[in-house]
Amino acid sequence: MLRSRRERDQAFTRFVQEATPSLTRTAWLLTGSRDDAVDLVQAAFVKTYASWSRVRDDDALAYTRRVLANEHVDRWRRRHGEVAVAEVHDRPGRGDTTVDDRDEVVRLLATLPAQQRTVVVLRYYNDLSEAAVAEHLGISVGSVKSAASRGLAALRTAYADNASHPPLVASPSSTPAGGVS
Repeated sequence: MLRSRRERDQAFTRFVQEATPSLTRTAWLLTGSRDDAVDLVQAAFVKTYASWSRVRDDDALAYTRRVLANEHVDRWRRRHGEVAVAEVHDRPGRGDTTVDDRDEVVRLLATLPAQQRTVVVLRYYNDLSEAAVAEHLGISVGSVKSAASRGLAALRTAYADNASHPPLVASPSSTPAGGVS
């Protein structure tokens, strides 16, 4: 049964209210900038709204997250791969607030190439399976595995290079089957 335009608009408005916090956090991790994250989420909502009559209610967040990731990659490509990264200043002590930790994560993610950053955020922050990330980005599962592996290795190196704390240890879930990472 077809819904009226008013019902579709109301459903979309409810969806936007519920999904904005999650999508904004994801976009912030992808872009490293609050302003760019807000712009990215708005662009994703515009594209989702254009297709809203075809989007299944139970798949709306996944659909919009895919639009968000694709829009981020498209924007990165339009800038010819140039990404401005803020200089990392002296680090606060490890006992400081979690805001410092989140800031550190965003700065470290900003050092990754766009595809690696997108894969790492979708895979580990959004807790999507490799197959789901591959489907979201339209790439193979092998490409997801490769980008995740390289991205995590680069994050470990950058974390160790920029800090006076012990190096990160790979969790069992991020270690390739049958071996050492």
